[in-house]
Amino acid sequence: MVIKVFLASSSGSTAIKKKQQDVVGFLEALKIDYAQLDIASNEDNRAWMRENVPGEKKPTNGIPLPPQIFNEEMYCGDYDTFFDAKEDNTVYEFLGLTPPPGSKKIELKEAEQNGDAHTAELEEDEESKNAETDAQDENEEEEEPAEEEEESRKPAEEEEQEEAEGDKVEDNHLVSEAEDELVSEEEEELRELEED
Repeated sequence: MVIKVFLASSSGSTAIKKKQQDVVGFLEALKIDYAQLDIASNEDNRAWMRENVPGEKKPTNGIPLPPQIFNEEMYCGDYDTFFDAKEDNTVYEFLGLTPPPGSKKIELKEAEQNGDAHTAELEEDEESKNAETDAQDENEEEEEPAEEEEESRKPAEEEEQEEAEGDKVEDNHLVSEAEDELVSEEEEELRELEED
């Protein structure tokens, strides 16, 4: 099965170009085989695309715009339906392809077949919650050392302040002692002078 993506290589619309790039880029990222069919340079491609887009999927003017996606002859959808499938993580189903081994959709299908769909969904939810909780715990652990450092810094800063204040008090005490000595020396000199 080949996925056919109908594109317009020489479109003047930047919106259409972005949509085409989004579809092609996503298919390449998932390593899905696809063929690009240009409707701008090949009239047969344009006619085939317009004829094979179902009537209910055509816009009101009747002319479908690229990108249009097919799986061989089966119509998959336009960009909007592709985008919705991408958001819902159902691109393989949208394209009519079997999801690769190991994808979440396969695990859920197997669980459904075994009657464990609800359990599988709950386990998946639990795993995502655990991952979120782990991430939150890591963030909290990273924040704690910063708080501890700040707390250990506070006593050190307070000690330095106390020491500085103690030095000031000591300096003031020394100054007052020196002043007292000077005063007492002057008083002694005055007494001696008076005695003479």
